[in-house]
Amino acid sequence: MPESKLTGRGRTREHIRCNMSSVRAKDTALERKLGRALWAAGLRYRKHYPIVGKPDFALGSSRIAVFCDSHFWHGYDWDNRKHDHNQNVEFWHDKIERNMERDRQVNEALTDQGWLVMRFWEHEIEEELDRCVSEVTEAHVRRRRRMAGHQTEKRVE
Repeated sequence: MPESKLTGRGRTREHIRCNMSSVRAKDTALERKLGRALWAAGLRYRKHYPIVGKPDFALGSSRIAVFCDSHFWHGYDWDNRKHDHNQNVEFWHDKIERNMERDRQVNEALTDQGWLVMRFWEHEIEEELDRCVSEVTEAHVRRRRRMAGHQTEKRVE
């Protein structure tokens, strides 16, 4: 049996491949945590709503798109953390920088379509869940009031 080559951190390529293949695109632990908290706060949402960027949660009645951004895939503190990569550096830098650019494009497209985009970093969901839920709740209430006001004004005209 051939020996497995170790990478810079003492892990085999097979170990890394196994870890990376288990990364989920949907229904991550972060999404489940925030989703349960939003639901417990009385907010009703749709998951992976079919609009630009497929937000993790969409509150259609108030046009709020919520994204749970992991540190690794979305480039948290990128200027400092991009030097953490030891293997396939060019691949990972390109991949994560494309993700960051796509996030900016999604934010712009949804905003242009009248959506409020709310993005929460992994550490915010893990350490400040109540604040994240409060921000979404307050935005939802504010936007529902504003939308109700616009509907009333239109009917009066």
